[in-house]
Amino acid sequence: MKVLVIGSGAREHALCRSLSLDPDVTALHCAPGNAGIAEIADLHQVDVLDGAAVTALAKDLGADLVVVGPEAPLVAGVADAVREAGIPVFGPSGQAARIEGSKAFAKEVMAAAGVPTARSYVCTTPEEVARALDAFGAPYVVKDDGLAAGKGVVVTDGIEAAKAHAAACLGVPPAPSGQRGRVVVEEYLDGPEVSLFAVTDGETVLPLQPAQDFKRALDGDEGPNTGGMGAYSPLPWADPKLVDEVLATVLQPTVDEMRRRGTPFSGLLYAGLALTSRGVRVVEFNARFGDPETQVVLARLKTPLAGVLMAAARGHLADLEPLRWSEDAAVTVVIASQNYPGTPRTGDPITGLDEVAAQDVPHAYVLHAGTRREGDAVVSAGGRVLSVTATGKDLAEARARAYTAVGRIRLDGSHHRTDIAARAAQGA
Repeated sequence: MKVLVIGSGAREHALCRSLSLDPDVTALHCAPGNAGIAEIADLHQVDVLDGAAVTALAKDLGADLVVVGPEAPLVAGVADAVREAGIPVFGPSGQAARIEGSKAFAKEVMAAAGVPTARSYVCTTPEEVARALDAFGAPYVVKDDGLAAGKGVVVTDGIEAAKAHAAACLGVPPAPSGQRGRVVVEEYLDGPEVSLFAVTDGETVLPLQPAQDFKRALDGDEGPNTGGMGAYSPLPWADPKLVDEVLATVLQPTVDEMRRRGTPFSGLLYAGLALTSRGVRVVEFNARFGDPETQVVLARLKTPLAGVLMAAARGHLADLEPLRWSEDAAVTVVIASQNYPGTPRTGDPITGLDEVAAQDVPHAYVLHAGTRREGDAVVSAGGRVLSVTATGKDLAEARARAYTAVGRIRLDGSHHRTDIAARAAQGA
């Protein structure tokens, strides 16, 4: 099977790594990829938002399967173009990807499907925002309606900070076109958050193992929201029945509702969940593998990945054998550039990668996110630069290995959290 992966982040590196280990994959390509992916796949330059260009590349390569990683190409309809050309593609249509592309649309779907979620108001003016914030009270939760690379949400006790974020999302003052956006104001959900991925062909829903990620930039969940600073799996503190409950009350009803609307969802449905005092509630849906949770979930998946993705693309998930999982734990720690999540500094050389690759640290490896090659050097090229991932017999061992590997890597001005999976590893 020849596979083409679209994207350039650590999520795509994790996908490519799993696919490269799959005996059914005879050729692996990635566009545009990064310095790490280049070691296991052939890289190609393409505009990932141009469906015609992606389709042409897939045809030129003779790809048997196209896997679209990031959300922006999915919302732009890239999967539609590939699918219309008769090439199997893992990723939802542009219409179905609206479940991530518009928070308001996702709320409509959940309401119709009876899926438990936070109470919310969709606002289009500062006056509506003020009334919604007043109705819910602090902590205030304000979400950009559109795509924001995981950083469009503000949770704050400060009313002025909440209003300022809402104003930015709305476009106040309006853009030159006169267009204003929409913003979603929600009630605050207490309890820990969980990420649960599900592979679906539009009818059958196959949940993966749950993970937990860390959105805040600093230890102790302090600092601004980021795209994710680390993750771990499994969740020893979670109810063993959690996956079955979420499949029955969230995932299957949502997929059924999308099909009923005439926009079937085929690909990866990501449910961000809050385990509240009143039960499971959906925080958000995404239309693709999450980053950095993908890194730890795929580290534990023993079933070859290509067959799973192809079964979803062809509508044959019901025929698939049950997924097999490692009993080991996995931990990922993200190394970020100086100033991330603000304007990150780039172009700094990265050293120590060879030490980790040489298995200086057992069962640890580095997945590249924002990197590029300059001559013989690998340099930073984005905010989140590397995802250092390790497995072990339990979270404590996986965590120790991951942080030992992090200590081998040198990137001037970089920062990382030191408490990824710490409480879970201690049984807290």
